[in-house]
Amino acid sequence: MPVKIVSLKIRPIVLAAFALTAPVQAGEVTVVKAEVKCQEERCSAEVTLKHKDTGWKHYADHWRVLSLEGEELGRRVLAHPHVDEQPFTRGLYTLIVPTDMEYVLIEGHDSQHEYGGNRLKAKVER
Repeated sequence: MPVKIVSLKIRPIVLAAFALTAPVQAGEVTVVKAEVKCQEERCSAEVTLKHKDTGWKHYADHWRVLSLEGEELGRRVLAHPHVDEQPFTRGLYTLIVPTDMEYVLIEGHDSQHEYGGNRLKAKVER
């Protein structure tokens, strides 16, 4: 009995369906902009982040303010994913920045990559 050779063809529709089910990589958090305003040492920070949040397993979960030497001055925890709100801005109103500090660094964090996106250098307005 002769052996029949069967040719397998992958149809474009099958490839498209597979591509739609592939995991989406959200990447790291991007700090888009930041404003730090102070009266003496008491400060507030408004920070805009961008991150391709995919849900509770991968989202931007906080940002922090650092001195130029890397000391953490304050942290704003983000309570939930912002899947449909990108970029988004949140504030921190209990920040203490020494009066001799002219600049701070803002750094974003996500639940999978931790820190690793950009650090934004922001001028402290007094």
